[in-house]
Amino acid sequence: MTAQVYRYIEEPELTILIPCLNEAETIERCVEKAKLCLLRLGVHGEVLVADNGSTDGSQDLAIAKGARVVHVPDRGYGAALRHGIHTARGRYVIMGDGDDSYDFSNLDPFLAKLRDGFDLVMGNRFKGGIAQGAMPLLHRYLGNPVLSFFGRLFFKIDLGDFHCGLRGFNRERMCDLELYTTGMEFASEMVISAALKSYRICEVPTTLKKDGRSRPPHLRTWHDGWRHLSFLLMFSPRWLFVYPGLALILLGVVTAVILFPGPVSLANGVNLDVHTFLVAAIAVLIGVQTLTFGLIAQRFAIKYRLLPPDAAGSRGLSFLTFDRGLLVAAALILLGLFGIGWSLFTWASVDFGPLRYPSVMRVLILSLTSIAIGVQLGFTVFLSGIMNIPNKRDRIRAAVENALLRSGHHRR
Repeated sequence: MTAQVYRYIEEPELTILIPCLNEAETIERCVEKAKLCLLRLGVHGEVLVADNGSTDGSQDLAIAKGARVVHVPDRGYGAALRHGIHTARGRYVIMGDGDDSYDFSNLDPFLAKLRDGFDLVMGNRFKGGIAQGAMPLLHRYLGNPVLSFFGRLFFKIDLGDFHCGLRGFNRERMCDLELYTTGMEFASEMVISAALKSYRICEVPTTLKKDGRSRPPHLRTWHDGWRHLSFLLMFSPRWLFVYPGLALILLGVVTAVILFPGPVSLANGVNLDVHTFLVAAIAVLIGVQTLTFGLIAQRFAIKYRLLPPDAAGSRGLSFLTFDRGLLVAAALILLGLFGIGWSLFTWASVDFGPLRYPSVMRVLILSLTSIAIGVQLGFTVFLSGIMNIPNKRDRIRAAVENALLRSGHHRR
């Protein structure tokens, strides 16, 4: 019985985590509300302030109100939260900003969902209510909706407020994600990584009021918005590389097929001829390059476990074997050389004078495009082969996994 009581004291159920950087005007109210919430809920927990180098005495104010303060040497919103998560003592963690804009007195819905087994519980400010002046109009009607839309589109996450700062999670499960970003994009990384690992994610309504500080916020609208968007794209090779590449290839091929027999006249006297055919060929070339970038990025991300294995992507990657890829590259180069040879023969037939056959230029453009794609594909195959060479890290990881499997087998 004594051991159980000791364990209960040492391991709180809930940690309320507050990142802090010069929040002397509001940190006391945040800690008070969090402490009162724990008392009202009857939950054994702690209030943890992850201080990121405050110079206004925020640390002492938080300690005086009963919070535990940890000092984070690395600067950045993500660095403070990551350090706080790893030093938290609770089974569950609910995090929120220290500017008194989030309601720490009403964390009941978050804790209830965590107890139901959800790994990540997001707040939704659009459902719970946003007070006048609490969120800039640009964030409310453009930034958050657009980034949340891309999050749902890229990662199939059913969240209406992708970047709400008030959220709860299972601490052990969150540590397993090995999050690494240090800036504002940490909020996106947490949700994306949880979704890619098939964590159980839900959201609950929460409110947002105008913050209580007199200084400007740390958030920089365009800079941090771009960092969030670029992070979403980097974790989605399909939307960054594969889909744009396929679209360019399709557009270029369709245009080239239409224009290969000859010029096409459109309305208002617009004529599409060999110049448009050249643009179509370049579109195909760029599309193929983008698509191969996507396949390499997908292979790299899966190999180093930045992304989980994907069935459709694996089929595409399995096709790009070393020998098969080189054969396709060689065939494209030979086809292009044949087209160039035919073009030279046709030109020689008129003693290398002016050509009256517009089809020759189309064949020449097509042949050069085929050679360029073949060369590019050949180098891509070699790059993919280099990535498949086992390194020391792969051997160590394989040895560890085999040891774990054997120990599990022995236990059974």
